[in-house]
Amino acid sequence: MNHTTLESQQRAVRHVDGRLNHAQRDKRLLHLQQMVDTNELGINDVAGGGEVNNHVHTIFSFSPYSPACAAFMARYAGLQAVGSVDHDSIGAANEMNEAGRILGIGTTAGYELRVHFSATALEGRKLNNPDSANIGYMVIHGVPQPAVDAVADFLEPIQRARNERNRRQVARLNQLLQRAGIESIDFDTEVLAISQAASGGAVTERHILFALAQRILGQAARQRAVTGYLRQTFAIDVPDRLSSLIDDSANPHRSYDLLGILKSAFLPQFFVQPDHRECIGVAGAVEFARSIGAIPCYAYLGDVGESPTGDKKAEKFEDEYLDVLFPEIRRLGFLGVTYMPPRNTREQLLRIRQLCQQYGFMEISGVDINSSRQLFTCPEIMQPEFRHLIDNTWALIAHEKLASADAGYGLFDPRNRWAGETLQQRLSRYSRFGAQMDCSHPHTIIDIARKER
Repeated sequence: MNHTTLESQQRAVRHVDGRLNHAQRDKRLLHLQQMVDTNELGINDVAGGGEVNNHVHTIFSFSPYSPACAAFMARYAGLQAVGSVDHDSIGAANEMNEAGRILGIGTTAGYELRVHFSATALEGRKLNNPDSANIGYMVIHGVPQPAVDAVADFLEPIQRARNERNRRQVARLNQLLQRAGIESIDFDTEVLAISQAASGGAVTERHILFALAQRILGQAARQRAVTGYLRQTFAIDVPDRLSSLIDDSANPHRSYDLLGILKSAFLPQFFVQPDHRECIGVAGAVEFARSIGAIPCYAYLGDVGESPTGDKKAEKFEDEYLDVLFPEIRRLGFLGVTYMPPRNTREQLLRIRQLCQQYGFMEISGVDINSSRQLFTCPEIMQPEFRHLIDNTWALIAHEKLASADAGYGLFDPRNRWAGETLQQRLSRYSRFGAQMDCSHPHTIIDIARKER
């Protein structure tokens, strides 16, 4: 059976939703174990296609999926490995690792930060962030399990600062809604309540926009089609390709489709720029990531044409100054570059690959799943020139599992017994370790590494 269509994915989500997206983590994992034990939806029989995805958002930032549900859906789609990455949160890590063990799928865990680039060669530039100059996204991949609590403590003041700004944004939004004669949104009951803030999750603009989308759908249902309502109430012109989606009351992705439109066309009207408490300095973020044995990566966006999720306008980002960016992130201590193959052209990807090789960066791929409309698969990495991204995923998995057992086995740890090898040699070695690992008993990978001569 083909499990890589949006329709089959949606059917599977409906089937498992109440159990794998249960409010309690222990219940989610219990239900997952029961599904595997009974081979529900034939989950144990799904043939693996070799694909991987290291950048799946969960309910700990914004997503339709708990970590357990994300891991299940990745396995159902035929992925061999999946990684959780949440904005300003590491809350998914332990659940993702346990879900991977139950499913027998490789897993990684990381977190995503926005950092400021003041006092660097990139100061003042528009980097990979459509909303703010001088602020860029970075992803910290491969967090060893013993460091999860330290990461949570590190992120707590960032989350607190972000929520202060979130409250100001909702207040500004409510001023706009009041002028339009629309009931105000309550931050605590309509935004905070749909997040995992109480369990270490972050609250993002998407939470606010989702609450707004629900309010608009309620208003439009009583009056007119959503497209017309957006045009008349907020002066938002919806592209034809999206108009039919948000006007279709039977569309199961309707709220997420509307959210994407609002993020692109309406968010700037109430957006509040973050300060340096929320977006800390890049050097400090890199230093902390390296101190816990994780892999700090610059998140390459590149010039955007048509956004696959409808939430980014066509804009120019880093492509015109990559010759400045790469040596600077090398100087700052980044160890890798992460990027999303479906968002870029083949020419962009090949250029990034060449620059990563030139500056000695590990390449890590992924697709930032945060909408029910997105497929978990990433067929681009199956092309011959990008198959190394699959090998690097297994190297990343091996790094995380080995460093969890013994920090000295971290891929970039100076105590690593293979530290004298080139990066490519170490990646090849760790990729082999990861591929040989029993994903149902990932701790045994340390025995594979210790036997290596």
